[in-house]
Amino acid sequence: MTTRVYVLAQFQPKEGKEAELFEVLKALEPDSYREQGCVQYMLTRQVYHPSASRNAYPIVFNEIWQDADSWAAHGRRKQIQHFFETQVKADSGLVKDVIVTAYTDEGYEYDKPIFE
Repeated sequence: MTTRVYVLAQFQPKEGKEAELFEVLKALEPDSYREQGCVQYMLTRQVYHPSASRNAYPIVFNEIWQDADSWAAHGRRKQIQHFFETQVKADSGLVKDVIVTAYTDEGYEYDKPIFE
């Protein structure tokens, strides 16, 4: 078990804006990978496969952060805040909706070792 935080940031683009949104999001990758605590920051897009269902959120960042503090610092970066202000909150933005979820690999009853 680790202190890592696993994040899925799922984006629903406005009608006809999927390819444009993908490119805007792709531009966030290089600097994010340089952040302290960033293990993975990979942009993906939904593809057809007979074994998979499709949903309204076809663009997803798959993120792994060393810990919660690293992920929180990422969210405070000017580049990330600017993206959310101009593309999510602004009426002129490319994003119709976004879902950001965080996960852990620790079980519910994980007996963590205590170091003194």
